[in-house]
Amino acid sequence: MASWDCAENVLCIRLDTIGDVLMTTPAIRALKASHPQRQITLLTSSAGATTASLVPEIDNVMVYDAPWLKATAPRNNSRLEYEMAEHLRNLQFDAAVIFTVYSQNPLPSAFLCYLADIPLRLAHCHENPYQLLTNWVKDPEPEQFVRHEVRRQLDLVADVGCQIDNEKMSLRVSEQALDRVQMMLEQLGIEHQPWVVIHPGATAPSRRYPPAGFAEVARRLVTMGISVVFTGTEPERQLVEEIQTCADVTTRSLVGCLDLEEMAALIAIAPLLIANNTGPVHIAAAVGTPVVDLYALTNPQHTPWGVPHRVLFHDVPCKYCYKSVCPEGHHHCLELVTPSSVVMAVCELLQETQAHPILL
Repeated sequence: MASWDCAENVLCIRLDTIGDVLMTTPAIRALKASHPQRQITLLTSSAGATTASLVPEIDNVMVYDAPWLKATAPRNNSRLEYEMAEHLRNLQFDAAVIFTVYSQNPLPSAFLCYLADIPLRLAHCHENPYQLLTNWVKDPEPEQFVRHEVRRQLDLVADVGCQIDNEKMSLRVSEQALDRVQMMLEQLGIEHQPWVVIHPGATAPSRRYPPAGFAEVARRLVTMGISVVFTGTEPERQLVEEIQTCADVTTRSLVGCLDLEEMAALIAIAPLLIANNTGPVHIAAAVGTPVVDLYALTNPQHTPWGVPHRVLFHDVPCKYCYKSVCPEGHHHCLELVTPSSVVMAVCELLQETQAHPILL
């Protein structure tokens, strides 16, 4: 009978995006550390794969945009699923761990692993999976309690004896990326002065703090002598330019200038990040940078893990809706967070975390 103690070739399945992969890295480290010869392959989405290459515990990455994930484009047929099952079979994995949030069903991934004849298959699951999982952890969430996403995944692998003391998230940034970003900052004139990064974008509209709010935060910080560097992807350029115009003070922008590793390098260098609940928040947690997280109450599990932080929101009866678009249409969980409270949180964190506190 197959044993987890002997499993050397392990498949980890996390089909979500950047932040989700990062929040799984402590559990992946526990798997890796539990066997000296263990090789970890991550099966993840196109978005998740951009992060995986920067995680030292991951040996190999495979991209699979599964049809049971909402971001995947519609399929014409099931050919890709048959091909993936055969590909996994040929790689002869000893075990598979399926990582999900509690609102996701692990059984499609479990069936894929069953078709691939992977002998050990572990996942949380609400309903009885019968033969699809060899190691079924009855999912207690959300009926009994709700855990942080990192804790959820650590608890899952602990069920097969994989535990670790270092529960920090994992992300490796090269010296070359740090040097490139340092040069960019020098060109922007960010030298020997207080500064912060603001990342105002988010994929889901329900998780976006209003542009006018970001503009007021930037205006107040610059007025107080704290420089602001905006980040974002190229599609977010118009958003950032709107915020900069509305702020009507001198700010800097690196929108569209950074790849993912350079973004991580910038956040690693930065004294503090201000962002919505999105990927850069988890990058900050992985590299140890304090965060002011403008936290839409769509999901309670994804607050910053293991770093000094402030989580700002306005409590609402409709919280934990799990929706990408506010179902009530009012966005009160973020709309009612005042710029003053954001600036106050920034000042508190800078005072607490800087070796030479900024006098504000």
